[in-house]
Amino acid sequence: MNTTSYHFALRHPPRSMLGQLRADTDPRAVLANLTASFEAFKSDHNGRLGDMQAAYDEIRTKLAAIGLGGIAGGLQPEDPEYTRTFASYFREGASEGELRAANASGDRARVQAAMSSGSNGQGGYLAPVEWDRTINKALTSVSPLRTVCTVIETTGPGYSTVWNNGQWGSGWVGETAERPQTTTPVLAPIIFKPGEIYANPAVTQTLLDDAGLNLEQWLADEVADAFSKQEAVAFVSGNGVNKPQGFLSYVGTGSTIHPGGEPDVTLSGAAASLTGDGLLDLVYSLGAPYRANASWLMNSASIAKVSKLKDGQGNYLWQPSFIAGQPPTLIGKPVYFEESMPDVAAGALPIAFGDWRRFYVINDRTGVRVLRDPYTAKPFVTFYTTKRVGGGILDPKAVRFLKVGASA
Repeated sequence: MNTTSYHFALRHPPRSMLGQLRADTDPRAVLANLTASFEAFKSDHNGRLGDMQAAYDEIRTKLAAIGLGGIAGGLQPEDPEYTRTFASYFREGASEGELRAANASGDRARVQAAMSSGSNGQGGYLAPVEWDRTINKALTSVSPLRTVCTVIETTGPGYSTVWNNGQWGSGWVGETAERPQTTTPVLAPIIFKPGEIYANPAVTQTLLDDAGLNLEQWLADEVADAFSKQEAVAFVSGNGVNKPQGFLSYVGTGSTIHPGGEPDVTLSGAAASLTGDGLLDLVYSLGAPYRANASWLMNSASIAKVSKLKDGQGNYLWQPSFIAGQPPTLIGKPVYFEESMPDVAAGALPIAFGDWRRFYVINDRTGVRVLRDPYTAKPFVTFYTTKRVGGGILDPKAVRFLKVGASA
């Protein structure tokens, strides 16, 4: 009997109970009968609560067994045995046969060879998911473009999407007038071809033998630094040959690269410098749908010049951030530093403004591959690390560039 039924029974006792109550009018007997019924109710529900507690305890035991010790436990490896084997490969360079023998308890824990063609004869090994995630996290903290742009991970050789020019035709007609056919939008494919980025850090075998060295973290930091520098240059000015197509390479090409045309530019208002009016013109020449989530991108040298500009009332257009982790603002919009952007000079494009998530796509092919080489550069052991990355413009109208110049 549940709680609702019990209270209902007290308010509306069955005929048999009424008869019993009429037959036995002793209050103590009535109280005893009610107490017995209530104890039976508690016993039934306590049993159910016990079953629930047992199931909960069983789940906690299983989670603890696989290393998920609750919220305070932090991020745990998805496959601890695989990660330990990978670390062993780094330090000792075990052969594939030795690694298989050491991990005969399960196929998922076995390190699989994975060079560019996927064959296991080259001695390459696929980095564990945990290590791969560490590198991407480090890249995000270094490269502002990975923070503001759209990042898509794929398992195939590249990424493609479809561009819609949005040119739907329409018109006004009378009630009985003919309805001629209207124009339809043009759909065109956009293909982002990845290039391969690599790093080849080296360390002595003596250092590898030092158990106190966190080798995995060291390699992740080294590779993240090398990758971020190369990526930033490619995302900004790459020519698309074995590397991403940088967004500056679209300007001045018309519609030869992107079916939607090229990004628009606004003049700075001075032959070889910046003006406050030019920045305001840039903001309000960007389409209104893109301004809501727009932000600035420029290098430190450009920011030094912009931070000195004032409006007509003598107020600085630049507003430094007083909150840790938040970017400074310019004309009310956040500013991000990208040192690969050009410096201020006549004819240059040093500043960009717009909705970066709609403007540029970064395509990561899942997986970072590592080849341990103890022979080529003795006494050093090198770790040839590769990753496939692509990039290109998705919507050319989402960002607008400031071109230094007084007139076209």
